[in-house]
Formats: sequence, C-alpha cells, structure tokens
Amino acid sequence: MEEVFDAAIIGMGPGGEVVADRLLTAGKKIVVFESELIGGECAYWACIPSKTILRGPEVNIEADGAAGASSSTLDWEKARDYRDYMARHLDDSAQAEGYARRGATVVRGKAFISGPGHVVANGEQYLAHHIIIATGTSPSVPDFPGIGDITAWTNREVYTLDTLPQSVAIVGGSAVALETAFFLSGFGVEVTVLNRSARLLGREEPEVSALAEGYLRERGVKVMANSSVAVGRRGDGGSSILALREGGEVVADAVIFATGRTPRTEGLDVARAGATLDGRGNVRVDEHCWAAEGLWAIGDVTGIMPFTHVAKYQGRIVADCILGRDRNASYDGIPRVVFAAPEIAAVGLTREQAEGRGIDAVSIQVNLPEAIARPWTYEQDPHGDLGILVDRHRRVLVGAWAIAPQASEWIHQASMAIRGETPLQVLRDAVPQFPSYSEAYLVALDRLGAAEGI
Repeated sequence: MEEVFDAAIIGMGPGGEVVADRLLTAGKKIVVFESELIGGECAYWACIPSKTILRGPEVNIEADGAAGASSSTLDWEKARDYRDYMARHLDDSAQAEGYARRGATVVRGKAFISGPGHVVANGEQYLAHHIIIATGTSPSVPDFPGIGDITAWTNREVYTLDTLPQSVAIVGGSAVALETAFFLSGFGVEVTVLNRSARLLGREEPEVSALAEGYLRERGVKVMANSSVAVGRRGDGGSSILALREGGEVVADAVIFATGRTPRTEGLDVARAGATLDGRGNVRVDEHCWAAEGLWAIGDVTGIMPFTHVAKYQGRIVADCILGRDRNASYDGIPRVVFAAPEIAAVGLTREQAEGRGIDAVSIQVNLPEAIARPWTYEQDPHGDLGILVDRHRRVLVGAWAIAPQASEWIHQASMAIRGETPLQVLRDAVPQFPSYSEAYLVALDRLGAAEGI
C-alpha cells in the first residue's frame, strides 16, 4: 500500500514553515517539498539580510542626530559577515534536519501536482489528504534591447554581494527599491533611482511619496521620476549604460531591478487538482485560503498581499482549518513597512481606496516635532509625520501612515484600531506613554475632531 500523508507542503518559505510546524505539533504526518532552501526568499535573499544590512546606515543616521553622539565609519566587511551569518550562509541543512527529527519527510526537488491529493517530485509520487501550495514568487525583470549586455541584478544579487559597487541604478519605485537605495547609499554607493511613474510608493498616499523622495534626496540619492529604460548597452570599463525613453542616459556599475514579482506557479499543474489561476498566474483562494477540494495556497503565490507576515498569517489560517478549527482570513489592518531611515509605515486604506469603496472619509496630517515631545528627545533636528484617515459616519479609523523613527513599531496601534473597528471615543480615551511617538495619534484625533466635528 502507498504511504498517505496528512498534508503535503510545496514550498518551505515562512508560510510553509508555519503550516509545517503547526501540523507537526498536532501530531500530523507531513511531507514537505523545497527546490531551493528551507526558509525561502525571506530568510536568505530578502527580509532577513536586507534588514540586517540596513541597520548600520540607520545607526549612523541616528548618531548624527542624537545629542552627544556622532556617526562613525561603517565597516562593510563586518556588516557583510553578520549578514551572511543571519542568512545562515545559504545553508539550510540545520532546518532540514530539524524537520526530519520531528517526523517530517523532507524532499529536495521541484514538485508538481499530478491530480487531487497527488504530488510528484524527482519521479516519485506522494499521496496526501491536503496539499498546501506555498511556492512564493520570483523577481520580474523587464525585457528590453540590450538587457543581456548590462550587469543586471535583483534582490538576490544585491543581498549576497561580497564587494560593493561604486554606483548603481535602481529601476523601480517600490519598497524594495527604497530599502536598497538607503542601504547602498548609506555605505557610500552612488545611487540613482529610475521610477517609471510620477511618484515613489505609488500605492500609498501622495504625501508619503513626497516625504519618502525628500528623505532619499537628503541621503544623496538621485531620483528620476517618469523614467523608463529603452535600451541597455555595455560601456567602457564594463559599466552599464541605460538609454531612457524620455531622453538621456544613466551610467552605473550595475542595474538593480525592483520591478515586481511573478508567482511561481509555472509547472505546478494546479488545474489537475481543480484549482484556477488568475490573469497574473496567482492561485485563486477563498477566505480560508482554500483553492479546491484538499488544496490550499498561502503567501505571495496567492497575490493577495505580498508580505512575509501575511504568508505566516495565512499559514495559521490553513493549519487551523486542516485541524478542524474553521477560520476565515481578514486582511484589514495589516501594516506595510519600508525599513528606510526614517521608517515608512502604513496600514489600512488610502483616501483614493476609501473613495472607491464609497466611504466618506476625512484625513489629517500631523508634523510630529510641532505636536509632541518625543521627536525632540530622540534627535536634535527632529522630523516625522503622521497621517490618519477616519470614516466620518462609522467614526472609526480606516487608514494611517507614519514616516518617523521606529514607525514600524508604533504603526501597530493603528493596525489594531482598524482591525478591531475601535470607536474614536475609545481611541481618544487612550493614555499613551510620555514621551512617545504614540502620543501623536491623540493629537491627530483631537485636531480632526475640531476640524470635522467627529
């Protein structure tokens, strides 16, 4: 008789690992498939190495602003070595051994679905009551004449660099583009950002885009809006030259593409198990992350929200459903963060999105040094802004953003308020620590109440 598993997990990034851990803890028999490294993109080529390597420039900026402190010379070799340590030196053997010790069957290789409950890898067939697709995404690189002649990098090359280039051109205006620009410019690399649209972080509020661009320019980054690549070619000395459709050229040692991601669904044959893909190749799922009978999908491959924390959340949803605890996923109040200097954080809806949903929303922006004490105790030349968006009729917070030190931490106050639909009167009755950045929420709510009568 063929061995039958309770669950087969295809892809062992953060989402897949959450499902695996929870099912193993519940005593389930599982098989996991990974064609690269257990831990996925986040652990080796994205979140962990990028945030690790950003810390040095961030500390330098903080030291420049703190009374009695001063910045020092950054040591790239030490930063690189610690990055490699945090990325496990691209070695997942300990993770594989750990899962095997807990009873999981670990299969190295690319897997595909041959039918309901059937997964094939390395010519072997595996049967499972549940299949979870957690294959993630791959970087999308635009095709243009001469792309093969230039030095083209994605996040994988950037966050495994051994030696820093003298100059780079970053194509894109996403969070990845901004984080990469802050990292490299902080280590003295000459950075030019080429953004096809009019503003950076185009899915956020216009105020966020403008502030983010301003901080980039303060760090010496050249930002070129409405700029797209027409042709690439190799220059003297091995440089990469980009001719722009709008006219002019950009010369750099390397070109970094932060131009989106493509779901890894090619060759999976999800249709054999009854699932469908959307127009972008994402696996369609319902509120339970259910794709078809006995088939689930989590993480970036669903195209819902391409964040590690969402993949892990969806992993918890699926594990609970498989274990008989019916649970729906909700994507209200999930934070979005750019780990730059200062940090850029947002949550909930923008004004445009609220209008599209028919919400009568009002907003206000607060300059933090003008409103609260904490920025002044944090740095000598303080900066920072907070914006909130309120549903006038329901009298609840529906959106917020902050660009300020540690914004990634205190944006969660707005996140919980949005997720729990906390009434404004309750938020106004909060007693935040003094001095803290969280005090700014009270200022914003009071000013909005005075201006709008809510």
